[in-house]
Amino acid sequence: MAKTITEKILGGAVGELVEREIDLMMCHEVTTPPALKMLAERGISKVWDSNKIVVTPDHFVPNKDIESAQLAKELNDWAVEQGIKHHYKLGCHGVCHAILPEQGHVKPGLVIVGADSHTCTYGALGAFSTGIGSTDCAYVLATGKLWFKVPETLRFNITGRLQPGVTAKDVILYIIKEIGVDGAQYKAMEFGGEVIDRMSDEEKMTICNMAIEAGGKNGIIETEDYKSDKDCQYEQVYDMDVSDLEPLVAYPHLPSNGKSISEAEKDGIKLDQAFIGSCTNGRFSDLQASAGVLKGKKVQCRTIVIPATTDIYKRCLKEGLIELFIEAGCVVSTPTCGPCLGGHMGVLAKGEKCISTTNRNFVGRMGHPESEVYLASPVTVAASALSGKITDPRKYI
Repeated sequence: MAKTITEKILGGAVGELVEREIDLMMCHEVTTPPALKMLAERGISKVWDSNKIVVTPDHFVPNKDIESAQLAKELNDWAVEQGIKHHYKLGCHGVCHAILPEQGHVKPGLVIVGADSHTCTYGALGAFSTGIGSTDCAYVLATGKLWFKVPETLRFNITGRLQPGVTAKDVILYIIKEIGVDGAQYKAMEFGGEVIDRMSDEEKMTICNMAIEAGGKNGIIETEDYKSDKDCQYEQVYDMDVSDLEPLVAYPHLPSNGKSISEAEKDGIKLDQAFIGSCTNGRFSDLQASAGVLKGKKVQCRTIVIPATTDIYKRCLKEGLIELFIEAGCVVSTPTCGPCLGGHMGVLAKGEKCISTTNRNFVGRMGHPESEVYLASPVTVAASALSGKITDPRKYI
């Protein structure tokens, strides 16, 4: 029987419950400590395979308060005690969904889970990857297995040619705008077509990263070795020509609330903060594109830039991007998820507005419940930082 790539990797038919061995488990300091407590309460003192776990602190690093310091300590102590081979400590750390692909842990055909919703990022490289909760995290750490219900697959054929200034972030915001935040509820979102084929791996990761924002169980893109069968059955096929797509901005308070940059500019929204970084758009190509817009200019609102991993930070230093950002008036931080979830390094006050390269703009996501978050691509955020209001990046490209 013909199968989609997701069905092939999970090894079952749509709707079936299958138990799968886990090839890789991602752990960070927020959701892993509760799982460790569950294991301790049950007298389970050893993980199933210390070579198949990747550990990195990323959400509140460097520690922002006593509580986050305790979480980081618990994660570090456990990783050392268990002899976790792939342990990226502070100083060689990174945002989890950037560091795993960067360090070569993600390969086509793997089953990867992590106690973080944006684990779906790794599908960009042909893996089945999905987020789980702390309870399932504990189960995987103990057994190396997990049950899955094989999801139906939605196929997105993205055709045409992107205009200058239109990016992978705009494509995924467009898809979410079209189908809604629940349009792929517990579905596999398979992305393909000539536009996807031309994208770099980093751009593909941006696409798959936000599958969860449409309710998807996983996002996935075919590779040379892992493909869906030509006559497989999709629940639905979406054919989308993006030749005329403009840069998009997702207005508060949903990623599906997208407006074209032409509409957004007319609104004249004054910004208090711009943020460039995160697991969605904190990779080198994102920062390089932003730097191209900012070069030789000065930002007009508080602007925070955070490379997603230590290696990306070092490359930015080597190629002069850090100095460029600072000369433009930006604040540059060590890798952290902090601003994205309103943790630290960019928390918003009451009434403040931020344009951000992150993936969520729910009420209170980046700070005060009466603050507002606008989602956009790195070049759109950079252009908006220069004017202090939402601005079309094509003016600078």
